[in-house]
Amino acid sequence: MNSFQFVNPTHIVFGEGTASQVGQLASKYGKTILLVYGSGSIKKTGLYDKTVGLLHEAGIKVHELPNIEPNPRLSTVNKGIDICRTEGVDFILAVGGGSVIDAAKAIAAGVLYEGDVWDFFTGKAVIGKALPLGTILTLAATGSEMNGNSVITNWEENLKRAFGSPYTYPKFSILDPTLTYTVPRNHTVNGAVDIMSHVFEQYFSLTENTPLQERFCESILQTVIENVEIALEQPEDAAARANLMWCGTMALNGGLISVGMTNDWASHGIEHEVSAIYDIPHGAGLAVIFPNWMKYVHEERIDRFVQFATRVWGVNAEGKTDNEIALEGIQATRDFFTRIGAESRLADFGIGSDKLDRMAEEAVRYGAIGSFKRLEQQDVKAILELSL
Repeated sequence: MNSFQFVNPTHIVFGEGTASQVGQLASKYGKTILLVYGSGSIKKTGLYDKTVGLLHEAGIKVHELPNIEPNPRLSTVNKGIDICRTEGVDFILAVGGGSVIDAAKAIAAGVLYEGDVWDFFTGKAVIGKALPLGTILTLAATGSEMNGNSVITNWEENLKRAFGSPYTYPKFSILDPTLTYTVPRNHTVNGAVDIMSHVFEQYFSLTENTPLQERFCESILQTVIENVEIALEQPEDAAARANLMWCGTMALNGGLISVGMTNDWASHGIEHEVSAIYDIPHGAGLAVIFPNWMKYVHEERIDRFVQFATRVWGVNAEGKTDNEIALEGIQATRDFFTRIGAESRLADFGIGSDKLDRMAEEAVRYGAIGSFKRLEQQDVKAILELSL
């Protein structure tokens, strides 16, 4: 196990009906709020009216930025920055899933920066301060409600980049599982894949002597596997929705489940290049990429893949070689994604081979990616070819 420090300052408010606390929580941080949300589903469910009403009751002035894209765009972030500066916004409230929260973080960082907020995503600048923000989570997926990460797409340049900062952790996040009852089926599927993928990026590590972290990871994976099909069949199953929501938060909240471990993150980097060009849902892209990354790299540390197969998927190891066990676990992952309704090939999105070289080149623009196996451009292209 490596040396580590761990801090997570986000105040989590979890449970049915907790959205009613938004006024008292937000009023601690500001009196002029930018309310950031997506395509308008929160208006259909009544969450919008409830939230705005509670904010007004708390004496808070509300400005709005609706229509955050599933892959939030830099141009939309810049609109939010302009609103904040013009209206004197001192707090940002994101109501939605990870895309909405990521956009809010980018806005929060950009308002107090004199340059282009894209600088934070390309490494030209480091965030030194940000407006405070809070969230009401409506989708179990990214963990953005309890971390400082943001992923934004520069659509004009077909680039998708991320930043992480201690200044963009939400001050509070309200997690009411009942708010996920009405999300579309494919959002539940993609969210589950995203949660599992976040765990994979941390679990498949070369770091030795991390038994607790490995068990953390395995328990989240098993909990998602046990609960997502229940949620798909019974969307208002309170226990399944609560378990999925907490899994999403635990999977990526500043590194709790993998403290002291080297992480990988190559598959996310590869998927970012795919969705930067084709604008596919992030979780859907990961469902395609990750099993093929596993197949490509599993021999680097086959004992971890054997452990994954036997502990997570219950693969019977008797009479089998390590390679056979590992491949059976990888196939179980692929089969599970297919069973819950995720796409299995890039071709399912109409994606062919014409832009593979460009995607592979962009993935390694700043050097080889990953740590489980360092991937050069030719490796990335090979994984993309397996994914066709």
